[in-house]
Amino acid sequence: MRSGIEGLKIPGSQMARSARKAIREAESDLLYNHSHRVFAYGWLSGVRLGLMVDRELLYVCSLFHRAGVTDTYRSATLRFEIDGANAACRFLQSYDVGGDHIQEVWDAIALHTTPGIAMHKSPLVALLSRGVEVDMIGLHMDDFTDQQKAEVIGTYSRGERFKERIIEVLGEGMLKKPETVFGTVNADILERLDPDYRRKNFCGLILGSPWPD
Repeated sequence: MRSGIEGLKIPGSQMARSARKAIREAESDLLYNHSHRVFAYGWLSGVRLGLMVDRELLYVCSLFHRAGVTDTYRSATLRFEIDGANAACRFLQSYDVGGDHIQEVWDAIALHTTPGIAMHKSPLVALLSRGVEVDMIGLHMDDFTDQQKAEVIGTYSRGERFKERIIEVLGEGMLKKPETVFGTVNADILERLDPDYRRKNFCGLILGSPWPD
């Protein structure tokens, strides 16, 4: 599967094809294209910054990083990032990927909504987070040529109203388990979508603890 994007080749191994098929069956066009843009921006960022990672592992990370909001992979009680990380690891175990690599993939997906940490971890963790930052909030856009950006969007379309729709889709995956968003940027999504949602306050948890002082 060739992307036609300058400096980028989509992995075509059996493992990559199987991951792509699994996510294509689970995700809407919105999430599927978003996941591929995250991979594209993450990989191209690595080339620019001299951060070398395993292309297939970054691809699997990118494909599964939003899987936890889908009906296929969503659990009843875990953060969606954890659901996606667990799903990716189960998938990689079926291909006898080494334990250290599996842990790295888990970390990358689990941390991609927690600002300020991924950049201090391994290149794989950092580049997944960077790809998400580019596609979601437009950080690091000057790292790419106009041609690269046009080719990424031309190959994996943002569609209409991507900004509003991605908020809605992520929110739908979390509305039934609002307790899981505490301490992450996902609380902002629920606060926007659910008028009855009230975020927890860490100071309130400290002051309301059963300790006498």
